[in-house]
Amino acid sequence: MTLDLTQNDISDVVAADRAHVWHHLSQHKPYETTDPRVFVEGKGMRVWDATGKEYLDAVSGGVWTVNVGYGRESIADAVRDQLVRLNYFAGSAGSVPGARFAEKLIEKMPGLSRVYFANSGSEANEKVYKMVRQISARHYGGKKNKILYRDRDYHGTTIGTLATSGQAQRAEQYGPFPDGFVMVPHCLEYRKQWDVENYGERAADAIEEVILREGPDTVGAIVLEPVTAGGGVITPPEGYWPRVQEICRKYDILQHIDEVVCGLGRTGKWFGYQHYGIEPDFVTMAKGVASGYAAISCAVTTERVFEMFKDAPEDGMSYFRDISTFGGCTAGPVAALENMRIIEDEGLLENTRIMGERLLGNLNELMGRHSVIGDVRGKGLFCGAELVKDRDSKEPLDEKLVQAIVADCMGQGVIIGATNRSLHGMNNTLCLSPALIATAEDIDRITAAIDTALTRVIG
Repeated sequence: MTLDLTQNDISDVVAADRAHVWHHLSQHKPYETTDPRVFVEGKGMRVWDATGKEYLDAVSGGVWTVNVGYGRESIADAVRDQLVRLNYFAGSAGSVPGARFAEKLIEKMPGLSRVYFANSGSEANEKVYKMVRQISARHYGGKKNKILYRDRDYHGTTIGTLATSGQAQRAEQYGPFPDGFVMVPHCLEYRKQWDVENYGERAADAIEEVILREGPDTVGAIVLEPVTAGGGVITPPEGYWPRVQEICRKYDILQHIDEVVCGLGRTGKWFGYQHYGIEPDFVTMAKGVASGYAAISCAVTTERVFEMFKDAPEDGMSYFRDISTFGGCTAGPVAALENMRIIEDEGLLENTRIMGERLLGNLNELMGRHSVIGDVRGKGLFCGAELVKDRDSKEPLDEKLVQAIVADCMGQGVIIGATNRSLHGMNNTLCLSPALIATAEDIDRITAAIDTALTRVIG
């Protein structure tokens, strides 16, 4: 069956969706009496639903993914050409686009050298957790198997990655979880845990306190987002990352940087960690790698780590005994190559920096007019505005009101996001991640919609 998206009436598609599709992040009871939203077309930063309504997408596909925008024919053409040449072979062998993209990617990541392909951010993070555990078993006699993770950070939906969820609501009802994952405090200065002058260093010192409590000889790695995404779009305070790196080196702890959201230009550099002088042992990425044109994720590591899996070729258990079925698809790396070319040729890193400054500036202007905005944060085209009942007490705005603001913007034809079933009582941050192609007019329209929504919902 071929779906003709040019036909005026696609009510049968909406009916089929309602009857058979299980949507992500959705309570389906309302769909018994109202139609689910079905998108049918996208171009640039605009998408159209089944009713023909146009929306400006300020969240890049709902979950910060479509970095280069919709309707990129050159990516679709590259994928089509590759699929008829060779669509797939398991990752136990190589492919032309896999090798070429790995080489191109490593050029952007000094100090790293090896790329392991998978198909989602959750899976990429799981791969690193398995690598850390195998390193522990083979090189530390089973010690150094614990993996630290941070409050408010998020690393995926599988049981293993949910064991490292710093967002309690996302993990709720899915336990029990595997052992060996230990939480450390976050570095969000807006909600201070310590009354000190250099908050960044103090927040990093809290990680060392956990390491000493657990025993340095038991901790193998720490996984952190360079800029926390779904936990409230949180940028690190000055002094935080240098101290984290110092602590990791002191105790021989591998640094795993989760770039699933921040990677491939979202923050104005190829990767978020590159703003902070971090020298990671692992970097994982997914969403923006191919801008959603094909499923792909990568776990990238150093030659030092890679060599740990080559030390005993005579031992049949010494190598990384893992495979990702769809890590062998060629569509992912060929789409990623074209995605990267677009970012380079169109100067989208620079555009992200310029438009990111405009977005933050506009949000700060809104903060001056709306006392409900308690804090504005962000890096590049990755910004958030935390909403509060009272600026002095910083009491979070009720989640229903936050969602009402999101809904009002949707009614205006602008799609924004908000922290969603992540943190008990703290789902109060508006989240913005427009495509890297955003113009000044796009940015102004997004913030104007928020301005109108705040006025209508809050007053």
